[in-house]
Amino acid sequence: MIGHELGGRYQVIERIGGGGMALVYRAHDILLNRNVAIKVLRSQFVHDEEFIRRFRREAQSAASLSHPNVVSIYDVGQEDEIHYIVMEYVEGKNLNEIIKERAPLQVDESVRIASQICDALDHAHQNQIIHRDIKPHNIMIGRNGRVKVTDFGIARAVTSTTITQTGSVVGSVHYFSPEHAKGVSTGEKSDLYSLGIVLYQMLTGNLPFLGESPISVALKHLQEEFEEPKKLNPLIPQSVENVILRSMRKNPDERYVSAKEMLQDLETCLLPERRSESKVGFHDDYDEDKTRIIPAIKPIQRGSGIRNGGGEGMKRDVDDYPVAKGKKQWVRPALWIGVTLLLLASMFSVVLYVKAMLDVPEVAVPYVINLPLEDAKLKLDEAGLIVEDPLIKEYNPDYPEGVVFNQSKPKDTMVKKGSSIVLSVSIAKPLSKIDDFTGMTFDEATKVLMAQGVEQNRIIQDNRNSSDTPAGEIITQDPLPGSGFDPETASVTLIVSEGEESVDMPDLTGLTQDEAAAKLEEFKLVLGDVKEDASFAVEKGKVTKQWPYDKGTPVAPGTKITIYLSTGYPPEALDYTFNLPVAPSQDGKKTKIRIVFADARNNGENQEWGTRTIANTQVLPVKMVLAPNKDGVVSVYRDGEFFETYLVSYMDAKNNTVPMPQLEPTAEPTQQPATEEPTAEPALSPDNPDTGGTDGNSNVNQTGALNNGKDKGKGKSKDNNGD
Repeated sequence: MIGHELGGRYQVIERIGGGGMALVYRAHDILLNRNVAIKVLRSQFVHDEEFIRRFRREAQSAASLSHPNVVSIYDVGQEDEIHYIVMEYVEGKNLNEIIKERAPLQVDESVRIASQICDALDHAHQNQIIHRDIKPHNIMIGRNGRVKVTDFGIARAVTSTTITQTGSVVGSVHYFSPEHAKGVSTGEKSDLYSLGIVLYQMLTGNLPFLGESPISVALKHLQEEFEEPKKLNPLIPQSVENVILRSMRKNPDERYVSAKEMLQDLETCLLPERRSESKVGFHDDYDEDKTRIIPAIKPIQRGSGIRNGGGEGMKRDVDDYPVAKGKKQWVRPALWIGVTLLLLASMFSVVLYVKAMLDVPEVAVPYVINLPLEDAKLKLDEAGLIVEDPLIKEYNPDYPEGVVFNQSKPKDTMVKKGSSIVLSVSIAKPLSKIDDFTGMTFDEATKVLMAQGVEQNRIIQDNRNSSDTPAGEIITQDPLPGSGFDPETASVTLIVSEGEESVDMPDLTGLTQDEAAAKLEEFKLVLGDVKEDASFAVEKGKVTKQWPYDKGTPVAPGTKITIYLSTGYPPEALDYTFNLPVAPSQDGKKTKIRIVFADARNNGENQEWGTRTIANTQVLPVKMVLAPNKDGVVSVYRDGEFFETYLVSYMDAKNNTVPMPQLEPTAEPTQQPATEEPTAEPALSPDNPDTGGTDGNSNVNQTGALNNGKDKGKGKSKDNNGD
């Protein structure tokens, strides 16, 4: 493929990657002169018509996406048996390479990357596109830090014929959702589950599920719980772990409703008020406490069902009371018997109460380490135990704020019910007070901060203009002086002065001194020295150049600017009039003469002298300015066609020895000013009207005349008297 030209416009340069379904090449778009990435379908799939049809349809769907975090698809095509997709070329690394190089990543960097991925998924889901293969290999990180999600729609096109191809579906099993592993229909929430795994891997450097085979990994997605990320990386805030726990729920109904909801959670999870929030809780479908089986309550029969007839026996127990005889004689004894029984019952109750007080049951101490304090109290209360007050509150770097890190009785220790348990709870890390760096240089402040434990990459320089603080000194800082900060995690921004705000130097060339001064004042600049400078190009009294700043250069307000004013031509300049004889193409016929000349002015560029229409031989004065090493040149055009060029040397002009062009007329022409309609025409020889005579040697007195014959004025030069 390398060196091949696809579609008549994509020149394949090199292979840059590939997977189980396609190979990726870097190519150059000849038509638009830009680099592109081309994904080419592997040859083993080119005869699967259903795959090709879905491949095209999904690629076209992905091409409808337009988002800064989605790799743009430019073109889809086929050439012979080559099926390809042309997409945006991202210069950078994929997320998998970055994780291998330096995982675990910083929390804020991981959340920033996950937020951009989630934003891309939200855009795709709104356009009814499900990615189905979110993994670090499909996430590109550009050199500018921009996240780009690629391969939209490709994984969705996989059929049963690709399930055994290495690197396609099986290769992504570590990022499968449980419903994906079951083989049932997957939707938007499957992408969110995969994104949760990517965030888990960025923050811990590990995958949540590993196994000896893809099948064993898929089963773990369905059956097993993953190790919580905070156990692998205690620096993860609880709010960030909650995002992972919610996105990776096995039950899709317990995940985020949409990518938009997850994005909102990612964008706020690092706010100070959320970092130490309580751990998110879920209802476990298999929790024994959720559903209990209560034994049925059966009636107790007081008589034998066989002997007494079952129901009839119960009826007799209720209804057959003896008939009282001689009721009054039994009143007093019954009263005494009742009082005695009541006293006995009271005494028995007291005995039972005392026994209960003395005979307290034992309970097992539950394990409450790693639980938030409120959850730990609830768990101990359920076991019949009491949390001793006051709590032991200490900072523990291995546990987030508000989480129990020690208990006075180990797990499963048997203690009397109602016993007190002492808990040790982690508090926020004590913060240091940041110094005041105002007036110091950035390097000086950096040395102080690094000595306190702040890494250099977390010390940020922000340059700003200031009229009050000298350039190079610190104006202010964030955090402000005296604020609490953690040197191990905090980022410090130092605002450094660049001095006063600069202005762009205006162009003063061609202005008078007063105009230049007004212009400088307009730009808050000051007119400094005024010097003189001879110039051929700028007229006397106007600025030829400025110093020390050219036009457009940034200049601090109040800077003094020196200008040079033209004194006119230098002393060695020579004003010279070159008398140019011209003749019509034919005697008596109107001919348009155009003269162009160059001299010491305008850097030797051509200048238009003008155009004249003549019908007879005339002399036209061409005024020139000459200087040493700056000779003059005169060019003549006749009726639009180039006729002749004449060199006017400075030394010849100074010595009055400039050779004059000559004509050979039949009679000596009279010099006269050039006019649109000449008043007289020179007499030409009737024998040879085109050349002005038969011998070709006629001259013009004083200045000479231009030959209008075939030699174009290149006749021999003679003296000014025509001898």
